[in-house]
Amino acid sequence: MHLFCHDHHAPVEGLCRPCDELLGYALRRLDICPFQEEKPACNRCEVHCYSAKQRERVKAVMRYAGPRMLLRHPLLALRHLLDKRRPIPKLIARAKRG
Repeated sequence: MHLFCHDHHAPVEGLCRPCDELLGYALRRLDICPFQEEKPACNRCEVHCYSAKQRERVKAVMRYAGPRMLLRHPLLALRHLLDKRRPIPKLIARAKRG
């Protein structure tokens, strides 16, 4: 998010407001992800946590920042590539409360 925001919006410090809000949204969605530590990369996941509008915004950020992470943050980029190879867990249906 920081790579994208810095290069597109050039805030003086941190993130601009829309990028900060998108990052907050993404972090909240991760907090409630049913897979938690077993979570695969979002583009391989069977559960779509983001609304369609937010998903498009995140895709734009990832399309831009993804290739640049190889140079700027190689360990994070490697970790993400490993996450893409992780097996996709199946979501176990929760019992309905009566």
